[in-house]
Amino acid sequence: GACRLPDGRTVQAEGGSFFSTFSCWDTYRAAHPLYTLAAPSMVPAFVRSLVMQAEAQGHLPVWALWGKDNYCMVANHAVSIVAEAVCKDFGGFDRERAWAAVERTLRVSHPAKTDWETYLKYGYYPADLKPTESVSLSLEQAYDDYAAMCMARHLGKEAETREFGRRAELWRNLFCPVTHFMRPRLADGSWLSPFNPSTLAHAESSGGHYTEGNAWQYTWHVQHDVPSLIKLMGGSRAFCHKLDTLFTLPPEGPALADVTGLIGQYAHGNEPSHHVAYLYALAGKPRRTQELVNEICRTQYAARPDGLCGNDDCGQMSAWYVLSCMGFYPVDPVSGRYVLGAPQLPRVTLRLPSGRTFTVVAEGFDSRRCHVRSVKLNG
Repeated sequence: GACRLPDGRTVQAEGGSFFSTFSCWDTYRAAHPLYTLAAPSMVPAFVRSLVMQAEAQGHLPVWALWGKDNYCMVANHAVSIVAEAVCKDFGGFDRERAWAAVERTLRVSHPAKTDWETYLKYGYYPADLKPTESVSLSLEQAYDDYAAMCMARHLGKEAETREFGRRAELWRNLFCPVTHFMRPRLADGSWLSPFNPSTLAHAESSGGHYTEGNAWQYTWHVQHDVPSLIKLMGGSRAFCHKLDTLFTLPPEGPALADVTGLIGQYAHGNEPSHHVAYLYALAGKPRRTQELVNEICRTQYAARPDGLCGNDDCGQMSAWYVLSCMGFYPVDPVSGRYVLGAPQLPRVTLRLPSGRTFTVVAEGFDSRRCHVRSVKLNG
């Protein structure tokens, strides 16, 4: 129940369980939201463990392996995991202690991963000052700021709500109005050129301004403000047309090991794409979301040793499948809202606390028919 600091002091856990591995960049998207539904008793221990690690190392873990941060990914989505638990009114941990960990993480620069002074000066990471992952890091940090805004609002912290709300809007600075892509931008405000949205980037092998992906995959990384992204692209029709191109445009250039499960430029084998099929539903075309969810479940998952199209990353790939089979998905995990897709099983039951159950029944289910005629919630 305690963690020893480098200076010899110990940080005491609030409970008996301590979890030491958190693939936060992956699991904040669906795995942790699934835990809040299917394993809610575990959530307080997850938060306590994250906060404990933050107090030991000075910030929430980026990607913790056996209690040690390896900083292998971008942004700090432990913020989202903690904020989601607070906004869903989970107890079992000290909320002010959790907020202190979130606030320090998003304010104090850390040489391994964050430079808040540069980021906040320009409103993005300039590509000439940060030559790798500048676009992905900027976009993903905007979601963490949004998560902090939601948490602060839930805790009644008005000034912090306003501050992180402003920071959550900074994603707009990387949307190029000419190409309609999230594009690398220089410190003088100009766009990096030449620019090919299909060029894949990987910090450890090929460099580039995206994290295990390209502009086609990362342009949709505005999980917290899809209506504004739709508006910037010219409305729902233009937005859906660009999505259509994403799912049909052939990949270009050499493949990357982490960019797999391709349907056009869409890469289901890597986590930044996981919410994208559900964006059609938010743009007024739910039938297309239903078709794609069905296709992804059929073609990217199989009951055999190589049945996943990408690394499961501590359960994220599997969590996408479980939630999608139930017929809904958390595009914006912190909000507690779910976007409807289409059930992929005739019946699914979640056993909730206090002996309650939540059951999804797909009447007239047929795996070859993927469209939902209507949805009714019975109390």
